[in-house]
Amino acid sequence: MDTKKHVSTITELTKAEFLWIKDYLYKHAGIVLNDTKQAMVMGRLEKRLRHFGLSSYSEYFNMFCSPGFENEITIAIDLLTTNETYFFREPKHFEFLKNEILPKLPYGHTTRIWSAASSSGEEAYTLAMLLAEYANSNQWQIIGSDISSRILEKARRGMYPDTAAEKIPSRLLKKYCLKGMGEYEGFLLIDPVLRHNINFIYANLITTLPQDLGLFDVIFLRNVMIYFDLETKRRLLERILKFLKPGGYFFISHSESLNGMNTDLQCVTPSIYVKSV
Repeated sequence: MDTKKHVSTITELTKAEFLWIKDYLYKHAGIVLNDTKQAMVMGRLEKRLRHFGLSSYSEYFNMFCSPGFENEITIAIDLLTTNETYFFREPKHFEFLKNEILPKLPYGHTTRIWSAASSSGEEAYTLAMLLAEYANSNQWQIIGSDISSRILEKARRGMYPDTAAEKIPSRLLKKYCLKGMGEYEGFLLIDPVLRHNINFIYANLITTLPQDLGLFDVIFLRNVMIYFDLETKRRLLERILKFLKPGGYFFISHSESLNGMNTDLQCVTPSIYVKSV
């Protein structure tokens, strides 16, 4: 029996409600929503209110404090922070990795890369294709982390619509992506050989990170800091850079900046940094 209420009218998100969720996101995820995002919040969360048969955003936010709704908090954060992602996004980064980093790593070295905000996995699988092709040995590992358990499950499946293949070079597409058949027609599946070397884990980057992450040769932290204020960025970088080896490389998005950050990183080229030895 369906016990959910069905409502036809949901009251608009009030200023007070917007300020509440704005404060909640900052305290629990370090995310800063500017005042122009009220309509976005209302639009992205409306379907969750309809899912539960609620008529106001206050009723929905009250659920966050109720036992048993911890997963709903994750869903809400995911809806409010979902960022566009696709294979081989910002291709100059991957050209630099292929031409300047991978050839210089010693033969037999186990290369470790962290996709620190991996979302649905496209960045991690792009890195995997390049490591499989250009690393000096077949010993490599990628860690993909995200704050959304739901989106991590999608990443672990490694299944995407055919339209997602648009940016993947044809040679790599043929070699590392399987074409869906039957009920999976219209989809592609990342080859299990690549998926075997990738581990997707839950991580809230502004809280305590797993101490068993180990050290990485390369860390990608792209399109994340746009959500944070200056102080949160500083704490985030201090926490994450502990996991980057001396001489390791750190990538941010071309739209981001480390201006005002006191780190031991040296800029190699815009958006690419190396950690001091």
